[in-house]
Amino acid sequence: MVKEKEPIEGTESVWEYPRPPRIEKVSKHVRVFFNGRLIADTKAAFRILETSHPPTYYIPPGDIKLEFLQKNNKRTICEYKGIAEYYDLKVNGRVSNNAAWSYPDPMPEYEPLKDYISFYPSRVDECYVDGERVRAQGGDSYGGWITDNIIGPFKGAPGTEGW
Repeated sequence: MVKEKEPIEGTESVWEYPRPPRIEKVSKHVRVFFNGRLIADTKAAFRILETSHPPTYYIPPGDIKLEFLQKNNKRTICEYKGIAEYYDLKVNGRVSNNAAWSYPDPMPEYEPLKDYISFYPSRVDECYVDGERVRAQGGDSYGGWITDNIIGPFKGAPGTEGW
């Protein structure tokens, strides 16, 4: 087991997040940019908190410029949330494959996430939470949003698979 850092007041340790994951409604200002365009802008997101992972933010479809998203054939299964569908992001000739995902038919406990969309910070140009630029969670499997108040260590980067 990896030793976690001591939490400082105002911070959240990902090792204190629950399993199964908790869903929370947030009023933080969440924005996503790609290729010079504002793709998503909301103060009505949900965030998912799961042990060892930075939060993921899910944005209501009405606050996303859906014309830039194209559903593809990728599907994955989360033991808690259900089957995820993926989207490619296409803006002015630039493409980011599998840049976003959603749960069109989530498990009952995660029903509020239905059709909300989450973006990989590593596959877009910029994500912000209340004006703070987000850093991407390491690795290619998870889409965690790291801000200054979130402390790890974080699962996802090479060498963390066994955590």
